[in-house]
Amino acid sequence: MKLLLKISRPRFWIYVFGPYLLGIVTGAQSATDFLKPEIIVFAVFFLLPANILIYGVNDIFDFDTDRLNPKKSDYENRLEPSNHSLLAKWILIFNLPFIAAAFLIFRDALLSLSIFLFLAVFYSSPPLRTKSIPILDSVFNFLYVMPGIFSFQLLTGNWPPIRILLAAGLWTAAMHAFSAVPDIEADRKSGVNTIAVLLGRRGTIAACLAAYGISAILVAKYLGLLAIAIGALYILLMSVSLLATHENALFRVYKLFPLLNSLAGFCIFCFIALRSQGIFPYSFLPEL
Repeated sequence: MKLLLKISRPRFWIYVFGPYLLGIVTGAQSATDFLKPEIIVFAVFFLLPANILIYGVNDIFDFDTDRLNPKKSDYENRLEPSNHSLLAKWILIFNLPFIAAAFLIFRDALLSLSIFLFLAVFYSSPPLRTKSIPILDSVFNFLYVMPGIFSFQLLTGNWPPIRILLAAGLWTAAMHAFSAVPDIEADRKSGVNTIAVLLGRRGTIAACLAAYGISAILVAKYLGLLAIAIGALYILLMSVSLLATHENALFRVYKLFPLLNSLAGFCIFCFIALRSQGIFPYSFLPEL
């Protein structure tokens, strides 16, 4: 169990569980919606099993790259091939009950869960293995948006507005592309073509800066000045990264991202929750 916990990357749990919570607070009609059985059941899923799936599949199919990547020796995890078969079994054991529950009980949200599973598996796994297909590798990171869509559907039966989906897709694409920058040399050596390999360090960071800016503009309709403030913070960090002349300086910025992403998600969650209570005037923050 200790190995599974390490593989699930606890520092990155918020990337899956955070969107799930945002989907709930956006779709909830009252505080009691947070205590609905289906919401609690899939909170467990997106807290641990889903992360074991995402990063377990990644570790199984990424060994050739990971053994050349110094980041995997300390900051993240390198899984030896002798553990691959056992890990595959545990991925199935942890995930199949929730997939069955969605199929048998919560079919309104089955499509969004299916898309999440597809993106999570085939980002790293053959035959698609989109992590080695530039641009498509970033597009497939829309998987981190799907938990929010799923929980929103559990409560409303609907999909969020297309404007929000596009903004979220740009945000996750930028998050992925920036995270691929420290891996450029290791990916080149192992023949993995990522968007960062294609565009180079400065080109990738510039693309991330643009994506964050457009994302902030798109959601300003719903989040008002908060969207602009958060967007400005990401743009600032991208600008600092562009000016970094040493890889260690860039990696220090990269290590700030889990904290920044958590802070941004927390602010958005609180903002939406307060709006539902009428704290903010609707002239400032329009209805979803």
